[in-house]
This record gives sequence, C-alpha cells and structure tokens, in this order.
Amino acid sequence: MIIIGEKINSTLKAIRPAIESYDTNTIQDIARKQVAAGASFLDVNAGMFTGEEPERLIWLINTIQEIVDTPFSIDSPSPIAIEAALKVNRNAKPIINSITDEAERYNAIMPLAVQYKTGIIALCMDDSGMPETTDERVVIAERLIEKLTKEGLALDDIYIDPLIRPIGTGSHYGVVAIETIRKVKTEFPEAHIACGLSNISFGIPARKLMNQTFLVAAMAAGMDGAIMDPLDKKLMSFMYAAEALMGLDDYCMNYLTKFREGEIEV
Repeated sequence: MIIIGEKINSTLKAIRPAIESYDTNTIQDIARKQVAAGASFLDVNAGMFTGEEPERLIWLINTIQEIVDTPFSIDSPSPIAIEAALKVNRNAKPIINSITDEAERYNAIMPLAVQYKTGIIALCMDDSGMPETTDERVVIAERLIEKLTKEGLALDDIYIDPLIRPIGTGSHYGVVAIETIRKVKTEFPEAHIACGLSNISFGIPARKLMNQTFLVAAMAAGMDGAIMDPLDKKLMSFMYAAEALMGLDDYCMNYLTKFREGEIEV
C-alpha cells in the first residue's frame, strides 16, 4: 500500500502555526514520525498562506529533506508554488497533487510533471464539474490516462483519484467511489489509485470508524494508495490486516512483524 502521509498540511490547526512561525522542530518531528510509521510519501501543503505559498513550500521542502529522504507529494492549487517546490527538491521522485481534466488546470500542471519527471495524482474532474456517477468518473480517468501517457508519463507514475465525496452529502458516494476504483484498476492495472481517504467521512460522527471501513472496502476494490494519517495506529492496523487477507502479505509476515513490534492495535 502506498501511504501518502497527510499530516503536514496548513489546513490543520496544529500545523498552520508551525508553518507560520517557521518552526523547524515541529515540522521535522512530524515528518520523522510519519516516515517511521510507514509513509511512502510526505504530502506538503502551504495553501493557507495566500501570497506566500511558494516561499512557505520551499521552506517545508528544505526543512524536511534535511532529515529524511522520503519523496514528497507536493500539494497545491498553484502551478507557481508547485514549480518552486520542485526546483528545490533533492529527494526521490515526487508526486504532484494534483491534476484534473479541467483545461486550465491540466495545461498548467502537465508540463511540470513532464519537465521534472514526477508522478501525478489525477483527479476525476473536468470542466463540467464534479461527476456524480461511476461511468462519468471512469470516462474522465480514461481520458486523463490517455493524455498523460501520450505526454510520456508511465502508467506507474499516474495515481488516479476517484474523487471521494462525503457520504453525509450523498448516500451513493461510497458505492460510486468504490466502483470507480474497481473499474479503473481492472482497465489499467499498472496505474495506481490514490485518494484522500478521510473525505468520505467529512461532516459525520465517528469519522475514524468510517475511514477504517472505507479503507478496507476500497482496498478490496483495488485501491493501492491513499492520502491518510500513518500515525493513526488503528487505521494502519486495518491496512495491515486487509493486505494479509488480500494475499498481498506472504504468509502474513508483515502483519506478524507489526504485531510483534506493537504496531497492531485491536
């Protein structure tokens, strides 16, 4: 499972002051903890600092890569901020988070992915808005994959985001997301699926329970990546168990190792 650690995000109340005050110790501590917990990538977001976002992203990248070599997921609506971060990145191949099939967004972000040879999260949206149905999302995913591969991106560098919307605003959104994952992964097995996991539970109580359950259901449908909290030991425990049940963990060796290390929470 590709785990994109979500904790260094300026929208989080505990993180925004650390970015605002250039608190190196806090940012580096959270980065270390996420990597130790199993993060494959570290998402970095400074989007709350309008007008200062490039400067703040550069600081985050430089601060984190002083102490870990884990690749970044560079999370921004701004092509200028994304490129600023890419220019100072010294870690392994990053991911851009994200591109859509909206013409303005696609045309601004795609050249950066090609120039800097990055991976990219491709969100199932286009200029018509947020699609409601599975079929609409799959069509957008197909179109994005076709366009990105024509530009030279490998399927293995494309992470389709099926567009996770809160089930509290539409009871069909869970099924639509899961079926989108299943269909895209069946059609493009070499491409990855990566979504913002906790979006599913926004606005409802016991969010962690919903996130845990959705994680297992989405993994069973073919999801192999998620933007999630690797410091949530219970959530990670569900992931280890799901990998074992799906035959992705030979003889349950990783599950047993995590249990012995005290990383499985029951």
